[in-house]
Amino acid sequence: MTPLTTAQAERLLLYVARSPDDDLAAHLKSRGWNISIARSTHDVARLARPDATCAGIVDLTSFAARDIAGLESALRQQQIGWIALANNERLADPEVRRLIRHYCFDYVKIPVANATIDYLVGHAYGMVTLCDLDFVAGVATAGDDEMVGTCEAMQQLFRTIRKVANTDATVFISGESGTGKELTALAIHERSQRRKSTFVPINCGAIPHHLLQSELFGYERGAFTGANQRKIGRVEAADGGTLFLDEIGDLPLESQASLLRFLQEGKIERLGGHESIPVDVRIISATHVDLEAAMRDGRFRADLFHRLCVLRVDEPPLRARGKDIEILAHHILHKFKTDSARKIRGFTPSAIEAMYNYNWPGNVRELINRVRRAIVMAENKLISAEDLDLEHFTAQQTMTLAQAREAAEKRAIESALLRHRHRLNEAATDLGISRVTLYRLMGAHGLRDASASDEKTLFGGEAEGRE
Repeated sequence: MTPLTTAQAERLLLYVARSPDDDLAAHLKSRGWNISIARSTHDVARLARPDATCAGIVDLTSFAARDIAGLESALRQQQIGWIALANNERLADPEVRRLIRHYCFDYVKIPVANATIDYLVGHAYGMVTLCDLDFVAGVATAGDDEMVGTCEAMQQLFRTIRKVANTDATVFISGESGTGKELTALAIHERSQRRKSTFVPINCGAIPHHLLQSELFGYERGAFTGANQRKIGRVEAADGGTLFLDEIGDLPLESQASLLRFLQEGKIERLGGHESIPVDVRIISATHVDLEAAMRDGRFRADLFHRLCVLRVDEPPLRARGKDIEILAHHILHKFKTDSARKIRGFTPSAIEAMYNYNWPGNVRELINRVRRAIVMAENKLISAEDLDLEHFTAQQTMTLAQAREAAEKRAIESALLRHRHRLNEAATDLGISRVTLYRLMGAHGLRDASASDEKTLFGGEAEGRE
């Protein structure tokens, strides 16, 4: 069996069955379908390519009942338009009905006429080709870089990017350092109506405070010593496009007031000038700083925050992205493998295990750095845990069942909180526990800063029903 290619000269079709129907396969080939046959979920994973849309037929009657649940990972591949073949016995199974409802465009009871199957797979193929392949495949291209992810948290992020790109409202991106906030901002810009205009990024924390005003709004000749000619600021340079204000939490109060005035009026004044200049720009901001705490401390203006945070996007930390860690590592290896003269083919099992056990405080940026360093320093064709400098996170440090359960519980809570933007009631419902239990587990796993007032409010009953 040959993996599906991206060539679209023929329509691609993946036929999944323990015992494929040779007559059906021959009919579909005669109708111009380029068929690949998979007899297991392993075959599906090997044959399907994320960069190629195709139709899919899954014969649920040919799999034993105990194997049905294992098909979900195959059906979850959204670049494939699935049609299910079933019978009355299979349709009586709630799990089968759930899989069809969630992942298939349609289903038919067998036996069925070949012409009907041909029509249905053509419809499924046509529908799936309308999708944005980058997002469906878990890869969002942003300039020369990519956002890679197949976990639910990343799929939710991709869906959010699609939605906010269709509006012109301000966007606030929240997330830890190294999670890829600028890539998200660029992905939003490149899917918006402003994509043909400029994307201008500025790191508010990297520019000295006394220069930030002139960087943002520009200046006129003679505005200060050394101002020998007019300079256009970043806001004006982004006219018609998108301005990305990274690390907005480091913006000094003086600049916050000027930015707020611009957001309210849509006009700027260059330093040393008196002319009000209208500027049409979309603002996307981001920070790893807790702006709610900064507002309480008087370090960030609440009125500016509400102007910037009309739409909010939450970046998931790498430790909450499960299987994506391994997918990203292979993606980085493929991208940078030419850094080494030695042909690096992949990772040892111990390296993969260590990557899952490590907490990744530097998130994706740290993963990129570790893999790139390992590509250069590795002495074998497979990168080891030692090459990643993660040898202390392998099975040599045995993990008890209780520790494994605790780690899985923490990841589940983090993912639920991220999906529901830390709305405890909704996260608790998603996890199937009470809000009080969730709050207690957050404290046990170090996911909140408990205070006496928090405890009193929560357990005194006042907060049980509200955020």
